[in-house]
Amino acid sequence: MASKLRIGILTGGGDVPGLNVAIRAVVNRAQENNIEVVALRRGWMSVLRINPEDPESIAKYSFNLTPETVRTIDRTGGTFLHTSRTNPSNVKPADVPEHVRAEDRVNTDKGTVDCTKHVLRVFSTLGLEAIIPIGGDDTLSFASRLHQEGFRTVAIPKTMDNDVFGTDYCIGFSTAVTRSVDAITNFRTSVGSHERLGVVELFGRNSGETSLFAAYLSNVDRAVISEIPFDLDKLCKFLVADRNASPSHYAIMTISEGAHEAGGDIHQRGEADDYGHQKLGGIGHYTAEEVKRRTGVNIMYQQLGYIMRSGAPDALDRMVASSFGNLALDQVALGHTGRMVALQQGIYTTVSLDMIIQGKKRVDVTALYDKDNYRPRIRDMLGKPMFLY
Repeated sequence: MASKLRIGILTGGGDVPGLNVAIRAVVNRAQENNIEVVALRRGWMSVLRINPEDPESIAKYSFNLTPETVRTIDRTGGTFLHTSRTNPSNVKPADVPEHVRAEDRVNTDKGTVDCTKHVLRVFSTLGLEAIIPIGGDDTLSFASRLHQEGFRTVAIPKTMDNDVFGTDYCIGFSTAVTRSVDAITNFRTSVGSHERLGVVELFGRNSGETSLFAAYLSNVDRAVISEIPFDLDKLCKFLVADRNASPSHYAIMTISEGAHEAGGDIHQRGEADDYGHQKLGGIGHYTAEEVKRRTGVNIMYQQLGYIMRSGAPDALDRMVASSFGNLALDQVALGHTGRMVALQQGIYTTVSLDMIIQGKKRVDVTALYDKDNYRPRIRDMLGKPMFLY
């Protein structure tokens, strides 16, 4: 009798609503296919921290999942497996655990240490034959590396920015937009009562889709996105005109955290993480202060931040997460590798996992945005998928 296939699952990067739904779907589908699922706690950090010679570390960072274990996890947001922004192929020397053998450390030309060999050793110790990582382009870039090393890998894309290359949709995006639209709609109460200009900063490093679609659905006056550098004086004139034209004498704009002025840089701070990213944020506050200074109109500024990705997923994210989980497990059961589950033009499919490192997903400015007036503009609805992505 053939031994039961044993696979791993983990979540990496920022948490989003829908992760637990995807995990539950994978585990339940695995039982139907007589596959054993092992959870790796805290993303790629788990496989760095596990010492193959230490049962205690194995127990701390991994455990078996069953339908009973995951029965209720879909009712909450976040990830019950926890997460990290660890990149095992790019570890600072001081962060390499002592138990990683010398022969499993490869020095990179960036002065970091590639511990991929250690990861493969851990997988062997755990008896894993495949891995289903759930994450954004950073987390999945290491998944692509594992596939290139010959380890069976099928990935699930998630990110509220919706910016993973190769798929039109990522788990977490719908809920993030829904939360944003609700917050902006409620924000109108105060901004309108005081006849001010409202500035709402939304997450979105490389892609401005959250700002764009939140603005489109909540019908704000202006939307600044990551893809198009903006002119502050021009923006100020628009906002003052919008406020004067409003019967309630106020105006609201959204802005992506990755947006920047023409000729300027994005606002970021702190030490770069394992994937080379500094923490973004502050462009909204800067813009609000400058708008107030240049127009003389009082401002209300709101950075939605983590509230966008908190709480339980909406119906769309539940549907996509469940479908992605089932599709990913089916790919593993069929023996496929190097694939990422995806949605394209509203159809579930799979694409090469290597696409993760081949590009960055951006707003289709020509089709969806008026760059001269800083507004969403859907030029033609005919032939578009239901969610416009």
